[in-house]
Amino acid sequence: MSLVLMAMTIQAQTARNFKIDLVEGESHMVAFLPENPSGRAIVGIPGGGYSVLSNTHEGLQWSNWLNQQGIAYFVVNYRLPNGDRTRPIDDVEKTFRIVRDSAATWGINPHDVGIMGFSAGGHLASVISTLSPYELRPDFTILFYPVISMDEKVSHVWSCRNFLGEDQKNPEMVKKYSTQNAVKRHLTPPAVILMSNDDRLVPPVTNGIAYYSAMRNAGNECSMFIYPAGDHGWGVGPWFKFHDQMLNDLGNWLKNIKTPKPDAIKVACIGNSITDGHGIDMAPQHGYPAQLQRKLGDGYWVKNFGVSARTMLNKGDFPYMNEMAWQDALAFQPDIVVIKLGTNDSKPQNWQYGDTFKQDLQEMIVKLCPSLAPPVKGKKKSKKAKVVEPVKPQIFLCTPIPAFKSSWNINDSVIVNGIIPIQQEVAKEYGLNVIDLHTLFAEDADKVQNDGIHPNDKGVAKMAEIIADEIKKKQ
Repeated sequence: MSLVLMAMTIQAQTARNFKIDLVEGESHMVAFLPENPSGRAIVGIPGGGYSVLSNTHEGLQWSNWLNQQGIAYFVVNYRLPNGDRTRPIDDVEKTFRIVRDSAATWGINPHDVGIMGFSAGGHLASVISTLSPYELRPDFTILFYPVISMDEKVSHVWSCRNFLGEDQKNPEMVKKYSTQNAVKRHLTPPAVILMSNDDRLVPPVTNGIAYYSAMRNAGNECSMFIYPAGDHGWGVGPWFKFHDQMLNDLGNWLKNIKTPKPDAIKVACIGNSITDGHGIDMAPQHGYPAQLQRKLGDGYWVKNFGVSARTMLNKGDFPYMNEMAWQDALAFQPDIVVIKLGTNDSKPQNWQYGDTFKQDLQEMIVKLCPSLAPPVKGKKKSKKAKVVEPVKPQIFLCTPIPAFKSSWNINDSVIVNGIIPIQQEVAKEYGLNVIDLHTLFAEDADKVQNDGIHPNDKGVAKMAEIIADEIKKKQ
């Protein structure tokens, strides 16, 4: 296609096309805003082995097809790392910040911004998807024949060396930035991976397939399309034998991504393995928070921030507030929070610090809702009349469900006589809602798994129903 014809085609679908500097004279993003915006946006990351930018068929030439779908498109011409990986990472994160900050102006839903990366750009896209802060992480991920591993023995040698520099000799850095190791259950966004079986430059099995396996093992949403031939680097090039099929596959995948409404009521589910979905296959789609989403409907946006084995106690063996999930839950800025912690705190090695359970719970409450913090001593209250507004977020404290067995040394007596009374006391002090799952599940030993601790399919369905009813009562 001639440059003139390509420009005419782009103009037919693109309402606005402009450039924004990221680092003056070094990096920039190119924006293509569609005539008929759907609210969706994609940030494009060209490949090039971290040594050049392949920003034609892996960059600018995608604008027409994406704009036809109503998708705003932003190509990042990022700084090459030259051994300093923070350069390209910073450029992509800055692009996400700009796109989300400008979402209202550009007709974009800030909760529907994806990333699309090719080859080494696929690696960079996977780094942003797994390791960047919540507010800079994409809502979905598209990876074309991606470099995933930073182990040059099973990956693209120069991508590894250019990205890591001297850290290529550091096994910890190699492991950290081999992003199949960074995938986290519930927290890593849905992904689709597109590759050729005969790719000789970036081995599919130790790269794209490794990322898919990590996503599937975590129960996260992930799809994969492997075409019989095409080798490496085809992008949107019409020479790719399966070009039309690839666009159809990608288009259908994009159409099936669930997007929260911009004004949806945000619900954060905080907890341990019971929230995480231990023992529930594909828990991100079938655990209690996923079922809670279906029961509440699309006026709500429910996210699962559960992490197995975690404690409320900051001196426990695995404190929840040390987790990435906790930071994500805060960054989510929820309207409603459902907290279900305490089960693991009843273990002897944790409950020896039980005298701090109340203050640790109070710390969590105040971090979620700073307006609930007690006034500073000595500070005089203002005599001016204040408008009383509802406290946000609205917090629901769930008591642990019964421990029908003492698996992992979980102690139901400690739950009943130690943990639940403190939860009730704190709820009364702060005006929180209590959902007494311990009482409501007292006769439901058939709704837990053989370990006597974790709800089975019937149990998570009951939890979702109880919690949904309580939330609806308070709205």
